[in-house]
Amino acid sequence: MSVLKCSNVSFSFGNRTILENASFVMQKGEHIGLIGLNGEGKSTFIKMITGELTPDDGKIEWCKRITTGYLDQYTTLTKGKTIRDVLREAFQHMYDIEAEMNSLYEKMCDATEEEMNQYLEDTGEMQSLLESSGFYTLDATIEEVANGLGLGDIGLDHDVSNLSGGQRSKVLLTKLILAKPMILILDEPTNFLDEEQINWLTNYLANYENAFLLVSHDVPFLNKVVNVIYHMEDGTLTRYSGNYDQYMQMYEIEKRNQNVAYEKQQKEIRDLKEFINKNKARVATTDLAKSRQRRLDKMEIIDKAKEVIKPNFKFKECGASGKFVFVAENLVIGYNEPLTKPVNFTIERGQKVVIKGANGIGKSTLLKTLLGILKPLSGKCEMDYNVHYGYFAQEEEYSDKTAHQEVWDMYPAMTNAEVRGALAACGLTKEKIESMMVVLSGGEAAKVRLCKIMLKECNTLILDEPTNHLDVYAKESLKEAVKAFKGTVVLVSHEPEFYNDIATDILNAEDWTTKIL
Repeated sequence: MSVLKCSNVSFSFGNRTILENASFVMQKGEHIGLIGLNGEGKSTFIKMITGELTPDDGKIEWCKRITTGYLDQYTTLTKGKTIRDVLREAFQHMYDIEAEMNSLYEKMCDATEEEMNQYLEDTGEMQSLLESSGFYTLDATIEEVANGLGLGDIGLDHDVSNLSGGQRSKVLLTKLILAKPMILILDEPTNFLDEEQINWLTNYLANYENAFLLVSHDVPFLNKVVNVIYHMEDGTLTRYSGNYDQYMQMYEIEKRNQNVAYEKQQKEIRDLKEFINKNKARVATTDLAKSRQRRLDKMEIIDKAKEVIKPNFKFKECGASGKFVFVAENLVIGYNEPLTKPVNFTIERGQKVVIKGANGIGKSTLLKTLLGILKPLSGKCEMDYNVHYGYFAQEEEYSDKTAHQEVWDMYPAMTNAEVRGALAACGLTKEKIESMMVVLSGGEAAKVRLCKIMLKECNTLILDEPTNHLDVYAKESLKEAVKAFKGTVVLVSHEPEFYNDIATDILNAEDWTTKIL
């Protein structure tokens, strides 16, 4: 039984076609991964099926009485509410039943015998419903799921208005899971989770009894949780059975077959045209030439398989720094309160150091302290005087500038063509280069930010979760660029498959955190 059906859906944004006569079906219990390169329109498709956008043409039909839950990272969280308050909203319908039940108890004080009997029957039904739904153990359930996704580290009594973007996403994901909708719709849920939390979510989704639709560039995650892949490319949606690796095998075979068919047809076209040109003027063979022309005119042209535009990241290098790039002595970092015990470490020239650990324990704060953006609470942190660094922050506000202007403003000595060439090397099309930063997808915006670092001569790279939002090909290119970089690298990442081949040393932030894990 299908729970969602999209028929001949078309949607355009400006002069760009996002979908053209696309079809999509979600069957009951299917675990679907929606994949595609950055900027293909995956988030736009999700907005259409959730009703945020209306397609230009076609039909989107959900089955009746379905409940859906969408992880929308732009949902507003009300100032003054705690994380616990927000998570309890997942069970608002139960609290409404409890409130109605309590009001009936109050009415019993002045009720007639007939009213009393009705009230007792109603409250009995409500009581049974609440008990069977686990209402009286909700706080324990909230604690269990919240801890699984790392919210216990933050504190459930923390005001949601003070949360970072990543922490907000975790709150919204936790609330969504607690609500247990019949259909889950998740847009890159692992971006702000650490390894342990990703493992928790992986286990949850792998055993999820209902259907879900998942957008993700995390291949190991996809392989473990999905059984259907929809590939979004050039306005079309193509369905494949199996996980990501099985999809890739079928996709590569299809591309090879298409290219073989393309070459075969091109040879046939050349032969037909050659015959027509030789024989159309001769009376004896003119009919044969016309016959070949009709055959040529009716031929359905096969396109060559599209070549994926892969980024080619490469970092510029400059003269070496001193031997000791960063030295921390009894360093304590934080804002109003310490996030760490006193920390001592040295990062030497040429090391590629990965900082790992649970979210919210100060990894990003440590990077900002190393660079002098934040002052230490105590102790000291020294950076070598000859360090020239490129810094990729985990979160960044985007302006109304175009991608082109964003880069040109930083490097005004470059020519227009040079700026465009640099952005193109990062995998951005002409249309995206001329688009405002605020309308680019997360992956496209990340490519622009990486481009700005690539154009700077550095001997040290400071990268805070650079793979968030990047598609598979961009991750591969970035990995090779970081491996090839001869300077020093300090990298925060939650993806072992990205950093395992890069790291010369690993620092576990959990070893010095002040938080209880």
